[in-house]
Amino acid sequence: MDLEELKRLGKDPRFISGIHNYCDRWCERCSFTEKCMNFELSEKQHSTPESRDIENDAFWESLSDTFKLTLELVREMAEEQGIDLDKLDVDDTMEQEKLRDEQAEKHEYTIAAKKYGKMVDKWFESAKENFEDKEKSLNKKLLLDIPGDTPEEEAKVIEDAVDVIMWYQHQIWVKLMRAVRGQMWEDEEDFDFPKDSDGSAKVVLIGLDRSIGAWGILLNSFSDDENNILNILVHLEKLRKSVEKHFPEARKFYRPGLDGPVEKE
Repeated sequence: MDLEELKRLGKDPRFISGIHNYCDRWCERCSFTEKCMNFELSEKQHSTPESRDIENDAFWESLSDTFKLTLELVREMAEEQGIDLDKLDVDDTMEQEKLRDEQAEKHEYTIAAKKYGKMVDKWFESAKENFEDKEKSLNKKLLLDIPGDTPEEEAKVIEDAVDVIMWYQHQIWVKLMRAVRGQMWEDEEDFDFPKDSDGSAKVVLIGLDRSIGAWGILLNSFSDDENNILNILVHLEKLRKSVEKHFPEARKFYRPGLDGPVEKE
């Protein structure tokens, strides 16, 4: 792909501008991939099995080509806006970003989000025997073929819940860090609405909502481990309330395409 092809894609009416900015990156479960230019670019970049294998040279060559193309586009856009990239104080900008990172990591809710990631690892490590017992129980039900019992469906529900928990486990912290950093920058610049921090916080809240639902499923499936799962649920609920408190406009943030059409007044 060259720069001109990238520009043509950017003007393609099939795509919703900015739809990928506030998504959870779970393309396999997204119903908007046909409207997402980011997905289209990713499919073109990783069009072969080799280009998807991080240990294959084709992967790194594809990544290098993408970097060069992005740099070319950035330079062209900067030139159009009269910005001399060579005169930008990169060291000062990086120092400011480093300071924001350090401050963001000290926030009570980012600490709680990072702790949650560790809680997930700890629980799944301790629950191996529970999963083995559940598998045996479901296989036994399958063999008995009792009317009304749906062991295959129950197994799929548990599998989906685990997938949801794993997907958002670390993303919650990553997106929350972006939201906090963005909020700091917006405060410094006296930024007006809509705020990127609210968009990022909304993705965090969606991840928390879905994670809480998924843990609720595991609570029903592994009642013997009720106390540990409830501790995780309490932790998530406290984190959700904290995020809602510090980003009160996040739930209202409109994400292009993902939140439906813009309502006209």
